[in-house]
Amino acid sequence: MIILDENVPVTQRELLRGWGIRARQVGPDIGRSGMTDQDILPMLRELTRPTFFTRDEDFRSREFCHPRYCLAWLSTRPNEVAEFVRRTLAHPSFCKARDRMGRLLQISHVGIRAWSLRDRAETHHLWLPK
Repeated sequence: MIILDENVPVTQRELLRGWGIRARQVGPDIGRSGMTDQDILPMLRELTRPTFFTRDEDFRSREFCHPRYCLAWLSTRPNEVAEFVRRTLAHPSFCKARDRMGRLLQISHVGIRAWSLRDRAETHHLWLPK
């Protein structure tokens, strides 16, 4: 299940849907508008294998890693969110939900930095050629 934070522009959610990526957004589709970070994390634990994409730097902390979800922090411009969500979901290391669970991802133009509950070491994953 792909969950987008409220801070993701609606146009980016619609672009994902146009590409066939079913994404729910906090506020209009799931939870409620104005949810705090402390409200979002328990909600994620109740869902089935969610990956939460956000532009909120407050979620970049390794302490938020949990085996029931993936946190993906997008270090991109607002109008690039959909492109980088799609690229992340297509990356061989993260294309399956089970491979994302328990991870914190930092997504940028360079690639993906990942931290995991299983492995204490940070890993780096470059983007594949388009």
